[in-house]
Amino acid sequence: MKFLATLALSLSLAAADKLPLNLSLPTDNTAIFDGKPEDFYMWVPRTFEGVTSRPWTAGQYGFVRTLRKTKDDGIVATQFHEGLDIKPVKRDSSNAALDEVRTIANGIVVHTSPNRGASNYGIYVVMEHDFGYGKIYSLYAHLAKITVEKGQSLASGDALGIMGYTGRGLNRERSHLHLEVNLMASDHYDDYIAAVGSVNTHGNYNGRNLIGIDASSLFLSHKANPAISIPTFLASASPYFKVAVPRKADLSLCQRYPWLKKGDHDAPSPSWEIAFTGSGIPLSIIPSHRDVKQPLVTYVRSTRSSHGYYTQKRLTGTGRNATLTNSGRNFIGLLTDKFKK
Repeated sequence: MKFLATLALSLSLAAADKLPLNLSLPTDNTAIFDGKPEDFYMWVPRTFEGVTSRPWTAGQYGFVRTLRKTKDDGIVATQFHEGLDIKPVKRDSSNAALDEVRTIANGIVVHTSPNRGASNYGIYVVMEHDFGYGKIYSLYAHLAKITVEKGQSLASGDALGIMGYTGRGLNRERSHLHLEVNLMASDHYDDYIAAVGSVNTHGNYNGRNLIGIDASSLFLSHKANPAISIPTFLASASPYFKVAVPRKADLSLCQRYPWLKKGDHDAPSPSWEIAFTGSGIPLSIIPSHRDVKQPLVTYVRSTRSSHGYYTQKRLTGTGRNATLTNSGRNFIGLLTDKFKK
């Protein structure tokens, strides 16, 4: 009886650690819930084959930009957009956006970047959210100003800034909020940047160290089922490719996101196999029997055109054949901390 009582207490505590998302939209624009995506997403200027357009679809998450005509797959959008570009609903007489930007969930402000020229994001804020299964990060970019400070705790729906058009390639007409919901790739991004010979002024909150998930689908799923968790949300995604990496120790990625663990991680094996979506979201990490000396693509979804179009150029090849590009090797190195520290 004592054992059963202890077990019940442990289970209840574990359940208590998993907090509801309690999501709220970051601005007063609710058109995504009204079946009017054209009123929710900011359009992007496009010229393709001599035709100029302003597709709102390019403001969505996913491979939605830079069209390319292919021999086998027709017209393919090859540029990945990691977030949502949300239209303003309020403007002043000079056409400047007035929309208040709010945090999408309870959390802590972990990064503020008030220098509009320090990033393609312009002025931006990063929030950290702990729902009990690994830290999730929301990012709010192209702000006109920030109204919070690093270390400040916010409740879902609290204001953090004002919508703007700071950042590369924007103007007043295209004022919008760029929103991302992310996993963190590495806890050692400064070390990685030093290893590849680059410069970083944002610590671990550089956008290149954050892996965006489909925030619009998450909002819609949460509206339909407020009890949904991010691991459950991602469980429905199908892998585009898998990579085996030498097993030297436990991956810090598993420590950050223990729900990625599949199979018996206590059993010895020569490698880990990591499954990814095309955009690079890790879906699972399992022990593998493969004896590899360096990262190796073990599976790829078959396509007729180049895998580079569907993987942010991290893979090359076609059909069921694929290899990691230099960009892909760097990405795997970042995720697995296989770089000189």
